[in-house]
This record gives sequence, C-alpha cells and structure tokens, in this order.
Amino acid sequence: MTRAGHTALDQELRALKTVERPAVIKAIAEAREHGDLSENAEYHAARERQSFVEGRIKELEAILSLAEVIDPTRLSGSVKFGATVTLVDEDTDEERTYQIVGEAEADIERGLLNIKSPLARALIGKDEGDSVEVRTPGGEKSYEVVAVRFI
Repeated sequence: MTRAGHTALDQELRALKTVERPAVIKAIAEAREHGDLSENAEYHAARERQSFVEGRIKELEAILSLAEVIDPTRLSGSVKFGATVTLVDEDTDEERTYQIVGEAEADIERGLLNIKSPLARALIGKDEGDSVEVRTPGGEKSYEVVAVRFI
C-alpha cells in the first residue's frame, strides 16, 4: 500500500475510535432511556450502527497490521505497483491517468486503480509507448501507455 493510502486508512480508524464509537455508545444509552427495547427503533438503529462501526474498526485494524508501505518515489522503470500511468484510449483518443495502488485504497473515481483489476494487471511490466489490450465488461479495449511516473 502507498503511504497516502496507509495514512487515509489510519485516519479513518482513529475517527471511528474517537468520534463514531463514543457517539454510538451515547446514542444507545439515550435510546435505552426511552423504555421498552423490543419496540424501540432508535435503540435498534443505534445497535446496528454500533455493529457497523465495530466491524469496520476490526477490518481496518487487520488491513493496517498486515500492510506493507511502499514509497513509489523510490521506484523507476516499467509499470509496477505505485506507478502513475497516463493512458490514451486508442479508439476514442481519451486520455486518463491512474495510480496503481493496493486493494484497500483503490478508488477509480479518484484515479486510484486496484492492482488486481484487469487494466492494472495488463499494465504491469509495460513501458511508455507500449499498447495494452484489456478485456472489460464492455468488450475489448486498447490503450497506449503515454507516460509512466513514480510520484
């Protein structure tokens, strides 16, 4: 995982522990004061939220405990984990830039491409000027690698 991805997950974990968890505990306590718990919608909603928060805390702790942080600025050469790759769709001439990151930090809307995705797997080992064929749910796509940077 990249340093930025590790930091983001660590901040989310801290917020869950210091803000969300106490808020849920308070909401459960307030809902209990309303009486009969079997028909108390506020209580059930707060317990459901607590379950989600605790589950996410466990998930983040597991991810962060196993994470290996890689600094992309120390890498160079062909496309690999951490690379920022600029591609041109050979059919539409549309240019896109992605950084290849770990599964936990992937967010395609922000240009963070999961290393396990078909596009990232096709890009691994490629250099500037290479063409890449990718099978997507929408059919075959062809891209040209315009730039490979490690920032």
